[in-house]
Amino acid sequence: MTGLLDLAGIFVFAISGALAGVRRRLDVVGMAVLAEITALGGGILRDVVIGATPPVAFTNMGYVLVPLAATVIAFFWHPRVERVLGPIMVFDAAGLGLFCAVGTQKALDAGLSPVHATLLGVITAVGGGVLRDILSAEIPALLYDRQLYALPALLGSTAMAIAYVLDSHGFIPTLTAAVLAFTFRILAMRYGWRAPLARGVSER
Repeated sequence: MTGLLDLAGIFVFAISGALAGVRRRLDVVGMAVLAEITALGGGILRDVVIGATPPVAFTNMGYVLVPLAATVIAFFWHPRVERVLGPIMVFDAAGLGLFCAVGTQKALDAGLSPVHATLLGVITAVGGGVLRDILSAEIPALLYDRQLYALPALLGSTAMAIAYVLDSHGFIPTLTAAVLAFTFRILAMRYGWRAPLARGVSER
């Protein structure tokens, strides 16, 4: 079941990457590159860290085909996708939630401590988005967490680690942690919640 959640996270992150390509007026190749790197970047880094090599992205054909399918959907129906299912940031928030939970669980299953697994879950969640922003010539949201990007991932990863320590495993705790991170991220965007600036630094 975790595999299905992983593929779901790959799909929504891939959609966000492909839509970013549309917004930047890239051709279909550029859209596919952004979709693949957004969907797989964080997971590849996670697998390398825990020693799961070659990374699953290079051994499971579905991990490559799902972002390509997302690219096709965005290429032909991007106005409808954004109108019916929400803008790019909603997909990004969904991917963030799914990846922080799944990434933390995989790290815990690999034997990492809850603290280190939480950190790796955050890296899994934000890694693809950072690469997408860099390739799109935008400042990565992680570097100016003014709309709370890393903190929702940290919340979801922490919840996943706590559930694991309490011997709660499987689909329900993973999905709960993902929804928790997703909800926090959406609320932060909706109500303009911001991470604090350094003392004495004023808003521009």
